Amino acid sequence: MRVAWIGLGSMGAAIVPRLVAAGHRLSVWNRSREAMDALDGVERLERAADAFGHDVVISMLADDRAVRDVLIESGAISRAGRSTIHIVMSTISLALVQQLKTLHDEAGMAYVAAPVFGVPAVAAAGALNILAAGSEEAIASAQPLFDVMGKTTWRLGADQRMAHVAKIAGNLMITQAIESMAEATALTEAYGLSADVFLGVVTQTMFASPSYQRYAHNIAHGSYEPGFKLSLGLKDVNLARDAAESAALELPAMSVVRESLSRAASAGLGNEDWSALAKVVRGEVSGESATVTDECGVRGAGRAAVPPRPLVRDDRPG
Repeated sequence: MRVAWIGLGSMGAAIVPRLVAAGHRLSVWNRSREAMDALDGVERLERAADAFGHDVVISMLADDRAVRDVLIESGAISRAGRSTIHIVMSTISLALVQQLKTLHDEAGMAYVAAPVFGVPAVAAAGALNILAAGSEEAIASAQPLFDVMGKTTWRLGADQRMAHVAKIAGNLMITQAIESMAEATALTEAYGLSADVFLGVVTQTMFASPSYQRYAHNIAHGSYEPGFKLSLGLKDVNLARDAAESAALELPAMSVVRESLSRAASAGLGNEDWSALAKVVRGEVSGESATVTDECGVRGAGRAAVPPRPLVRDDRPG
């Protein structure tokens, strides 16, 4: 299968070699030439638009702005052939998903939404969980690629928004899990029970799941090498906020983690793992919850600066 890949961040750089090893012919495009040159066995494209002459185009760009710049404003989608399938693996807003659906319909091109659960190490092992939505025919055509990339493909229907709302909601749940572990360990440590011991108990009993175990290890050992950058976690929680507002929903716990992430980003932790929000919750760093804008245009909580939280918080909703 002739496949073009657009966007070689840490996830793309982990996935592309697996597709090459599986025998697929890969062409790649990335804004940074260095990321393309680091890969063996691929053709390097001069323009993102050149990708749309392939059987399948897979785009995995950082955020809404990157998708608009690279795929929409460049006119790349409008140049696509009708036989091309476009798989969008970015985590993006539901409003942009709807715009992409319209543009693909106008171009006569199949559009499969396929964001994933998993960090780069999971991607390199081919163990991602893939959330797929779009036409059954297009997903079936893409399935051989999904089988190389992931352990399970979750088919969520024809409406591409279903895959993205699942991804946004799932990432929101992970941030809330990190927040809860940070708060709980602040409490246990205030009485002399270490985070390592306490989290060892709960992650082998009540919360014996990979996400809890991965981020519990980070919190217990104060190790926040990025698997998923905190700045991107803040971006995804902002997507959850926007989706909730569009549905006239109030999500109090979302507001709590959004403030924690915003303060962590303002304290310079944006390039650390998103579990570093625990540093704010546990009083290890302070930060402002004023508007935070990073290079991807991520907005923070938009409130005035607040002092560091006490170890045991008294500002929980309700």
